[in-house]
Amino acid sequence: MTQVSHQQWGQVPGLGSVDMWTLQSPQVRVEVLTLGAIIRSVSCRGKHGQMEDIVLGYDNLEGYVSDKRYLGALVGRVANRIAKGHFVVEGKEFQLDTNNGPNALHGGLHGFNKAVWLAAEVEGGVILSHTSPDGDQGYPGELQVSISYTLQGETLTADYRARSTKTTPINLTNHSYFNLAGQGVADIYDHEVSISAQSYLPVDDTSIPTGEIRPVEDTPFDLRAPVPVGVRLKNVPGLGFDHNFCLCSPRDDWTERHAARVLHPPSGRVLEVSTSQPGVQFYTANVLDGSIRGKGGVTYGKHSAFCLETQNWPNAVNQASFPDCLLRPGDEYHHVTRFTFTTV
Repeated sequence: MTQVSHQQWGQVPGLGSVDMWTLQSPQVRVEVLTLGAIIRSVSCRGKHGQMEDIVLGYDNLEGYVSDKRYLGALVGRVANRIAKGHFVVEGKEFQLDTNNGPNALHGGLHGFNKAVWLAAEVEGGVILSHTSPDGDQGYPGELQVSISYTLQGETLTADYRARSTKTTPINLTNHSYFNLAGQGVADIYDHEVSISAQSYLPVDDTSIPTGEIRPVEDTPFDLRAPVPVGVRLKNVPGLGFDHNFCLCSPRDDWTERHAARVLHPPSGRVLEVSTSQPGVQFYTANVLDGSIRGKGGVTYGKHSAFCLETQNWPNAVNQASFPDCLLRPGDEYHHVTRFTFTTV
């Protein structure tokens, strides 16, 4: 049985009141904000029974309002990167603001992570909804979007749905940063990760996929068997992992698949992720630099957390060989991601 409650958490100038919703099962406690549909915390037990909050975040609303790293947030209208912020849909060109070097990232300067969502209780959780107007951040069509977070036992389910009045690219994900030792612990080097992907997407020097779908075999991106994060990071080019792992082929049917498993041996905590999405971005918090002061006053540094952003493949709107990311009028966008928190 999951208990659901909510309370006012603060005010955002010009946007109004922000509530915090709490989902509590016997095993897991989750806090969700109506600002950005943010997962503010996930608390779960280790093998010795100790509860820890394993999601990075802030003590107060001001932290989330000024946040530039998408801590815990729902990101959209299009998560990840669009090359040069440019795409063509049905013969019409669209130019977005660029907010990540030459590219558009995570929906733009004022993406879904900065909106205050409407919230209502559902069985075992909360459903949050938002209307993105035609032209919002440069995207076509009015988009009606919702996300429900429901907690059953040890599993948190995120159910994403959307409809648009015009054909638009769409790619929704949650950008929670996890550290299974507890948020605020310095690094994730002692975590063991496995990802159920036969291939990944190599990227250029601005993190845009080159278009190649490369087998993971005999590369540092072969995570099909568990490997310690710290050991594998030594072999990954650049600052760390920030790559899409392909969970299926581009034209495969919609179905839920196992995506990833992360184990923290000292605490025994395990996170397992399954999703209907065709990809997952494994990100090792490469650009956190200690300048962010998070919950409890701790600073978040490089490699202090990991993200498993279930998603369509980055820049799919500009890559005909990638899974289709267009939502057309009359159709419904629908994806599901499940996070299961257990111990060994």
